[in-house]
Amino acid sequence: MNQASITIVGLGPMGRAMAAAYLDAGHRVTVWNRSAGKDGDLVARGAHRAAGITEAVAASDLTVLSLIDVDAMYSALGDTALEGRVLVNLSSDVPDKARKAARWAGARGAAYLTGGVNVPPSGIGQEGSSIFVSGPQEVYEEHRAALDVLAATDYRGADPGYAQLYYQLNMIMFWTAYTGWYQALAVARANGLTAADVLPYAGYTADSMRGFYTHTTPAIDAGDHGGADARLAMCAASVEHVLHTAADSGVDTGILAAHAELYRRAVDAGFGADGTPRLVQLLTQN
Repeated sequence: MNQASITIVGLGPMGRAMAAAYLDAGHRVTVWNRSAGKDGDLVARGAHRAAGITEAVAASDLTVLSLIDVDAMYSALGDTALEGRVLVNLSSDVPDKARKAARWAGARGAAYLTGGVNVPPSGIGQEGSSIFVSGPQEVYEEHRAALDVLAATDYRGADPGYAQLYYQLNMIMFWTAYTGWYQALAVARANGLTAADVLPYAGYTADSMRGFYTHTTPAIDAGDHGGADARLAMCAASVEHVLHTAADSGVDTGILAAHAELYRRAVDAGFGADGTPRLVQLLTQN
């Protein structure tokens, strides 16, 4: 692989991990961050510290942005000349903002790819890590090798919003599960248990979720709402038990109450005999 020159804009934990991965791969790396003091170790390893954003973008054909969101890109780049440059925005945001950003970059003569990074900073450059990418396929193919240094890229098509859509779908599953872990630990602590007491069972539950996803996917895509395995009325009763266990333990029930309300709504709408795939339809209705 040719050792390309790559600029990293944004040196939070993720941006620093990306710059380090490129240095490890032998690339020429230019770094820039709005606030000073985050690039010392990278510069010591051979990265070039740009004096400003204009120098940073001019230093490389490919600029990788790792910022808090898309709005931070506008703020960081300002009126910087972008003609002929390639921007790869790996900052988290919503799909429509990614599409707007691609139009903004295109109007200024730059090619634009969106990315959604599926690992924390510690996963950058590691086997098994992945990044959703979307935008013009020819731009992706030209720079794929450089992006694969960070993580295996999963191209999701020309729509610049799709990488963020897939990423946010993963985040929906991640954050609800992660918050559920802490909800369970709050109830456990209120009853004299520790996180270590719960961990073996949490691992089993997390592993079992793949089976639920696999089992329900064909029914959801086929519009099959049969409830032979898990009727919504039965599920609603179980969720109520969870809610009351938390309440009886003196733990905040806001998150669980929202879940219970969804299942109550399903039963009240006459879907009690249906299976859980019916929830997808219920959630998409106003």
